[in-house]
Amino acid sequence: MKKNVRNLGITRINILRIVSLSVIMAFIIPVMTNAQAGKVNFAGTWALNASKSDMGQPPVQGQGQGQRMGGGLGSNFVAKQEANLLTVESTRINQDGETITITSKYTLDGKESINTTPRGESKSIAKWSADGKTLTIVTTRTFDMNGETRTMTSTQVWSLTDANTLSIFTTATTPNGERKTTAVYDKK
Repeated sequence: MKKNVRNLGITRINILRIVSLSVIMAFIIPVMTNAQAGKVNFAGTWALNASKSDMGQPPVQGQGQGQRMGGGLGSNFVAKQEANLLTVESTRINQDGETITITSKYTLDGKESINTTPRGESKSIAKWSADGKTLTIVTTRTFDMNGETRTMTSTQVWSLTDANTLSIFTTATTPNGERKTTAVYDKK
């Protein structure tokens, strides 16, 4: 009889532990989900609103690559944001009049992402602001131009003005100086 009472006591303790753990998890899971949900979602098809944008001074002759790197994504792009990954697909016309599509992927956890484009390889780090309302993407690209190795760095800060308006403030550091632009995009 004492064994049954002892086993019953252990069972009650285990049940209390399970109930306590369940109550704690009931509070923790929504907080973890809410923390991820608190971050802005940039997914959508975006079109440049030239009248609201400030693309800065035109590039100096020979600085075209700096303009493209710092100028952002062209006039239209599609962004997909899933869990910890932002995928950006941009279509534009190159200097030869050909339409090219460039897909870039950024992990949203502060780890380095490597993307390859016709202009070479770039390394980027994307980090959320503390409040999850802005995303900063710092990209470095090293390439050869006219037999000379050059490195350019751009910093893009993405933020939503409202549900249908995306602003990307870009600072690009090139061998020919710094260039700042603000591109405003409307959601299609």
